[in-house]
Amino acid sequence: MLPCVQWQPTPQGNVKVLNDTADVYRFFDATPHAEFLYECVQRTIEQDLPKEIRFLRSFDTFRAGVENMIDMPERTLNNLFGFLQQNEGRLSKRARDNEFSQLTPDEVKD
Repeated sequence: MLPCVQWQPTPQGNVKVLNDTADVYRFFDATPHAEFLYECVQRTIEQDLPKEIRFLRSFDTFRAGVENMIDMPERTLNNLFGFLQQNEGRLSKRARDNEFSQLTPDEVKD
C-alpha cells in the first residue's frame, strides 16, 4: 500500500498522510477467509454428510432389527447401541448382568 500513500514525516515523529487513502483501506482482502469457508463447506458436502447418512441408515437398520425382536425404550436402545459400538459388536458380561439383565441369552446372541 505504501506506493499509494503520499506522506511526510511530522516534527513529532509521526506521519502526515497527504492524499485521500480511504479507498485503499475501506475493504480488506477476504480471499483467504472465503477459501477456508469454501473448503469447510466442500468437506461437509463430500465427506461429513455422506458419513452421517451412512451412520443414520445403519442406526435405523439396527433399531428396526432390535425392535422386531424386543420392545425396548428409546434410551435403552441407544445405550445398547453405544455398548455394542464400544465393544466391537459384543455385549460385555457387565452390561448383560446389569443394564440388559432382562435379555435372554438368545436375544443377546441375536
